[in-house]
Amino acid sequence: MQCVTYNIQYGIGLDGEYDIDRIAESVRGADVVALQEVSRNNPKNQGRDMVAEIAALLPEYFFVYGPNFEVDMGSHVKDGKAVNLRFQFGNMILSKTPILSSRNLLLPRGRSIDKLNLQRGALEAMIETPAGPIRFYSLHLDHRSPDERVRQLCFLMDRVLAYPAEGGALTGVGELGFPEPPRPEEFLLLGDFNMLSGSEEYLRLTGRPDHEFGMPLVAHLPVDAAARAGAETITWVDPVRPGDTSRHKRIDYCFVSAGLASRIKACRVDREAVGSDHMPLWLELA
Repeated sequence: MQCVTYNIQYGIGLDGEYDIDRIAESVRGADVVALQEVSRNNPKNQGRDMVAEIAALLPEYFFVYGPNFEVDMGSHVKDGKAVNLRFQFGNMILSKTPILSSRNLLLPRGRSIDKLNLQRGALEAMIETPAGPIRFYSLHLDHRSPDERVRQLCFLMDRVLAYPAEGGALTGVGELGFPEPPRPEEFLLLGDFNMLSGSEEYLRLTGRPDHEFGMPLVAHLPVDAAARAGAETITWVDPVRPGDTSRHKRIDYCFVSAGLASRIKACRVDREAVGSDHMPLWLELA
């Protein structure tokens, strides 16, 4: 199974141009695609409906979209009809196999005074895979505060680990006339975490290695797939100084539940992709 996560920066590439076609080509072929910074009516890209454009370019995929916020962008009445213009910004998941259920988890945030701060979220999708149903999360954490990222990860992991007991999107559906959905324990966290490997928030997610036994697999700690695969995964370049390697960072990750760790085969970054300031991070599971 091939998975890819890609922060597509609302379609703007390193050349400053909007080109959704090259983004679609960069992820085509994956079994599951997790995208971040997908927008509608965004002033940064002339208000493109990226959800519709991506769906049209990848018609072989099922998809769900989770906007983390909506802001009015000039809704008005024209010829007696309401024209609803809403700026939406969030995450998207596409899958070659059916998406059984989904929900959007809004992450905690604090009001900023002097720096832009957005409502962040994690889009959850339970997907039928050849290995059975698995939960996938496309997520985007805060970009300005490690303390806020810690709070967001703590909230998210509480929800992720409580899933079997909470039941996800809905339970007790017999009265609606269809079967109870599965409640899989296995999951993948895919996205732009805006954190560096070894940082406080990274260690809050993965745990700290023991001086004798290293990092044992435990059910409540997800596994960094790239680290386990021994892969070099620089995923972000400074769009202002793309040639400055001192500004290259690893801030996008694929984490898997401990039960999936033995299935990690490879992890790689598509260094040829220039459709965003991020690069696609691919994960192959057996």
